[in-house]
Amino acid sequence: MSPLDVLMKRLAKVPGLGPRSARRAVLYLLKRRESAMQPLIDALARAKDEVKECSVCGNLGGCDPCEICQDPGRDRSQICVVEDVADLWALERSDAYRGLYHVLGGTLSALDGIKPEDLPIAALVERVRIGEVKEVILALNVTVEGQATAHYVAESLVPTGVLVSKLAHGVPVGGELDYLDDGTLTAALKARRKAG
Repeated sequence: MSPLDVLMKRLAKVPGLGPRSARRAVLYLLKRRESAMQPLIDALARAKDEVKECSVCGNLGGCDPCEICQDPGRDRSQICVVEDVADLWALERSDAYRGLYHVLGGTLSALDGIKPEDLPIAALVERVRIGEVKEVILALNVTVEGQATAHYVAESLVPTGVLVSKLAHGVPVGGELDYLDDGTLTAALKARRKAG
């Protein structure tokens, strides 16, 4: 297989890029080897070596704990639970939330064999138990798996006595946070309600 074919196949595996988009990207990069391709190669190599997963919340960043967990301006009485880092980034983009996060890295799924112990739910409960947390906001995708996970997390937090709320208006059933616009996310955060 030629280097072009290998590059196009690799790029086509990136979410959001299909074979046609990958071909266009490869052509663009090859026509601009020094101005576009080399900086991309350098950025990818640097990200590979320097990006870390936060040991506290699961976010990705250049340090551990991440910039959000270290930010003294954050409201430490709130933790927003999200399925994926992309959801955390979507909420940050909305600029409607200034608390802390907890990234689950997935949802419970009997079909995929993902059980509660496969997700950092126990770590969340421990964070709530030892911290100054007054509210946990469940911002999980409105899918069957997301809602089952939200229910399990809410039940796990009952012994802590913390208020558990979830996003409300604006998040459609089957919707994923990463694809929602900033206004919808802001409205959903402001209209959150008690879970359960």
